[in-house]
Amino acid sequence: MLALIDNIEHAVKGLRWEAKNTEWADYYDKTNYSAGGFENKKDIVSEFLDIIKPKTVWDLGANNGLFSRIASKKEIFTVSFDIDPAAVEQNYLLSLDKNDKFILPLVLDLCNPTSGMGWGHRERMSLVERSPTDVILALALVHHLAISNNLPFTVIAEFFSRIGEVLIIEFVPKTDSQVQRLLSMRKDVFPNYNKESFEEEFSQYFKIQKMSQVGDSNRVLYLMKKI
Repeated sequence: MLALIDNIEHAVKGLRWEAKNTEWADYYDKTNYSAGGFENKKDIVSEFLDIIKPKTVWDLGANNGLFSRIASKKEIFTVSFDIDPAAVEQNYLLSLDKNDKFILPLVLDLCNPTSGMGWGHRERMSLVERSPTDVILALALVHHLAISNNLPFTVIAEFFSRIGEVLIIEFVPKTDSQVQRLLSMRKDVFPNYNKESFEEEFSQYFKIQKMSQVGDSNRVLYLMKKI
C-alpha cells in the first residue's frame, strides 16, 4: 500500500497542466502599454502601496499576478483573484517557483462570487463575509465590469466599499484600444462611461487621495480611501 501511495504521489507531482483556448492567459503579451508606460504603472502602484502600508491586499482581475507581486515583495499578504484558470495556474506556478509565501492565487468570477456554503450557509463564508481587506487592487478591470457586464459605476463603487478600506483603481477611457476592442463587439450604450462620471460616482463612497496618469497613455490610476 505504501508503494502504491508513493507511485501515485510521484505520478501526480509529474503532471503538468497545459491551458487551451483561454482568453487571458497571454494577456500581458498583448497589452497596449509602451515599455516605459508599463514600468511607470508598476512604479505608481508601488508608490501607492508605500503610502498605505497595508497588511492585506485583494488583487481583483490579477491575471498571472504580476502586480500582486509588487505587494508580495513588500511582504503584504495578497489574495490574487482571476476568472481565467490558466492565468491563475500561471500565477500559482510562478509563486511556487519563486517560493512566494505572500500570494494566494484563486479562481474567482467577480460577477458571480462564491456564496456562503454548507449547512445553513455558515460552514464556509462568502467572499463578502471574508472581507474587508486593507486594499483592493482593481487594475484594468472597471471597463470589463462596466462594458462587458453592464454594471454602472455606482454599483461597482458600492460593492468595492463593502469589501475594502482602500482602493487602488485604474480608469481606462473609451479612447483606449482595449475599450475599443470591447465596444467593437457590441453597440455603445454607455454615454456615462467617462472619467468625470467615474470620479463622481466613486466619490460617493471613496475620497480620492491621489491620482496619476500612466505614462504614454490616457489611463489614470487613483488612490481612494473609503468614506
